[in-house]
Amino acid sequence: MAAFNELVFSGVQPTGNLHLGNYLGAIKRFVEMQNRDAQCLYCVVDMHAITLWQDPQALRGQIREVTAAFLAAGIDPRRSIVFNQSQVPAHAELAWIFNCVARIGWLNRMTQFKDKAGKDRENASVGLYAYPVLMAADILAYRATHVPVGEDQKQHLELTRDIAQKFNTDFAGSIMAHGHGEDGFFPVTEPLIGGPAARVMSLRDGAKKMSKSDASDNSRINLTDDQDLIAQKVRKAKTDPDPLPSEAEGLKGRPEADNLVGIYAALAETTREAVLAQYGGAQFSAFKGALVDLAVEKLSPINAEMKRLTADPGHIDAVLADGAARAEAIAAPTLDAVKDIVGFVRRTRLSPV
Repeated sequence: MAAFNELVFSGVQPTGNLHLGNYLGAIKRFVEMQNRDAQCLYCVVDMHAITLWQDPQALRGQIREVTAAFLAAGIDPRRSIVFNQSQVPAHAELAWIFNCVARIGWLNRMTQFKDKAGKDRENASVGLYAYPVLMAADILAYRATHVPVGEDQKQHLELTRDIAQKFNTDFAGSIMAHGHGEDGFFPVTEPLIGGPAARVMSLRDGAKKMSKSDASDNSRINLTDDQDLIAQKVRKAKTDPDPLPSEAEGLKGRPEADNLVGIYAALAETTREAVLAQYGGAQFSAFKGALVDLAVEKLSPINAEMKRLTADPGHIDAVLADGAARAEAIAAPTLDAVKDIVGFVRRTRLSPV
């Protein structure tokens, strides 16, 4: 697949309070990839957000808040492309074509739909069911080669790979006829999964993922929390009565301890082993004090910059508009090529005068 240029795509839903899990599992990694000089597109996936009903006014604010979090965390909109999904029509158009490539059986195996729809699946939106196909369009509109994802999205990325492979197979003759080569048109995108806290768990239950939807605000550290609230939540975090072990093996069967050590490791950009080498044998009261100091040091500047940015929605909207124009310049030729490959008669795009 060397014929494809390396390009990273990922997105975050604007569905309310961004939290520490979003930062460590996604946004922090976005910054790291940008700083390695990869070509990066970071999308606020607002079309995915409305698979469940959203208050329109709140949604606009949430789109801007996620964008502010991107920028506050260190994503540079001049080096990376930052935009919201609904401003680039290729996402929706390509999703329909992929709806005709994907198979019902593939979507029936998607566990996240079953989790989100619950027992009343007949009342779930078609959008929620077809969500993974839109995700495939998000990625393949840019012919992205790599996507940073959490474990909960890995199955959706596997579907993206299946759709790419089936499209390449179904239209192999037409792809060749239009001069796109023997390797097919779409790349088989690779997941980027990893990091010491790729999956951050609830502060109240180490067996549950940290989530915006958890009824208890004490279960998560929001990026909008001030220093006092961060300290309060860390100190109230559930633990067990034993001291910290000296080796990572000792964290097995201790989900809350493992979670706090993983959070510290991710914020400090080190390993669990290094954290335990320093704090092994300590009581949680002492370790939580150190974690409070570290969390405040790392998150307070992001919190302050988010507040500054969200106070100027015009600036955020300008960033999104510029990013959307740059994203569309990549996605539109991909969509045109796909329309040619599948046999549509399309309108010729006029070059700017």
